[in-house]
Amino acid sequence: MPDTSAVPEISRLTAEKRPAVRNAVLFVVALCLLLLAIQISDSWRARQERLAEVAVATANMSHALAAQGESAVRVVDTVLAGVVERVETDGADRGAERARLQLHLKNMAAQVEELHALFVFGADGRWLMTSQDRTLAYNNTDREYFQYHLKHRDRGVHVGKPVRSRSTGDWVLPVSRRLDHPDGSFAGVALGTIRIAYFSTLYESFDVGRAGVVMLTLDDGTMVYRLPHSESLIGTDVSNGPIQQMYLSQGPVGSGMRRSKIDGIERLYSYRHLDTYPLIVATAQSKEEILAKWLQSMLTQATITFVAILLLLGFGWRLVRQIMIRDHLQNELVGAREQLQEHNRALTVLADHDGLTGIANRRRFEAAMTLENARAARSGLPLSIVLIDVDYFKRFNDTYGHVAGDACLRQVAAALRDSLVRPADLAARYGGEEFVALLPDTDPAGARMVAERIRCAVMALQIAHAGNDAGIVTISAGVYTSTVASTTGEGVAIAASSLVERADALLYQAKLSGRNQVCGGDGTAA
Repeated sequence: MPDTSAVPEISRLTAEKRPAVRNAVLFVVALCLLLLAIQISDSWRARQERLAEVAVATANMSHALAAQGESAVRVVDTVLAGVVERVETDGADRGAERARLQLHLKNMAAQVEELHALFVFGADGRWLMTSQDRTLAYNNTDREYFQYHLKHRDRGVHVGKPVRSRSTGDWVLPVSRRLDHPDGSFAGVALGTIRIAYFSTLYESFDVGRAGVVMLTLDDGTMVYRLPHSESLIGTDVSNGPIQQMYLSQGPVGSGMRRSKIDGIERLYSYRHLDTYPLIVATAQSKEEILAKWLQSMLTQATITFVAILLLLGFGWRLVRQIMIRDHLQNELVGAREQLQEHNRALTVLADHDGLTGIANRRRFEAAMTLENARAARSGLPLSIVLIDVDYFKRFNDTYGHVAGDACLRQVAAALRDSLVRPADLAARYGGEEFVALLPDTDPAGARMVAERIRCAVMALQIAHAGNDAGIVTISAGVYTSTVASTTGEGVAIAASSLVERADALLYQAKLSGRNQVCGGDGTAA
């Protein structure tokens, strides 16, 4: 037991400290708190500056992407405007005009990188001409853009929801304009499509980090493209996502820290609505990646501050110690006595524990065995021991080396220790590759159950052992229970060494029976 006789003396000496001691302590504590406050303030300011810096970078990136997206759609829009003008002026019914216009569509599609294809559909939704070298037999009246122009008389460009092209199977973004007869009635649709893969090529050149995102959506929240790319997201509704929510609350340009509805990652988003077209471009970097450099810098500064505080505390402690030594020599003597007691406790721990495995050593086991054996004899309660041996351990050492052998013993010891659930149970290293579990007040069936639990725990480690038939490290165990009772209420103590010998005999029987089993406890081998 630790000696507490010095506690009243320490309290008395503390109460008698001169004001110089108290002032020195207050000064050191105040200085440490000041350094800590400065560190926290600087770290927070650096964090905010880092977030602001990345916010500017992502805003600039979204601005550049918006400009590129605007340019791509405008090029297609310009081509469409020319197609509409030629169709409405020259017509598409006569063979010569139709052939000339179809050649024009083909040339435009070949020259404009952004274009996937150009189409002209009649009022009935059937194909009239295309830039592709094929005959199209499908009807497009079911497409969203066709229904839009059928129901709206405005002559402006319409950017529709992304669809999979019926002619090529590619995902495309439809850009369309209405065709009118001279009397203003609906004459059909001129359509230009932009391959979604075009945006992939465009956006992958921007570095947004491993968990960053680049997105292109329609005003209504329909996903056009998302980097990292996944075709399953094209055309999905993300109107409840962070971009649409910020767009509704902040307007055409904005930024903010939000958590993604798609993957749950918190990111710093910056978005921009295209000036002319109903599209929103957004870029985002993950909060974790943004703050990684800041965190590294903060940890470095925090370490320096911590060392400075430790040095300051050390200096302050020496100053206070000198004052207290000068005024109260007895206080130092009490402290020395406490240190000696702590060292004694540490030596006791070292004497009772195995240096390799950290569990109890044979010395502690034998002392506990003697004590528990005597207690069992007095109470008449059963006392069980489980003697364990690692199967073919010499082969393991010869195959994998002694360093691996030591690691194996440590793992087996840990499995043994963790398998004992009662405070009174003791796990110990008996010697070499042998271990022992001391189980007070445990009957044979209970001891066997514990032994089986230990055996299964070692197998669960899955430590490779080529020299063992099982292919992994296993153990054999002998279980013996002393259950000596008397009519007077006390038992007759069996020598502790005799108990170990009997458990060892059962262990030997387990080995002869093929190893990786428990012998004893119920009179049979598992």
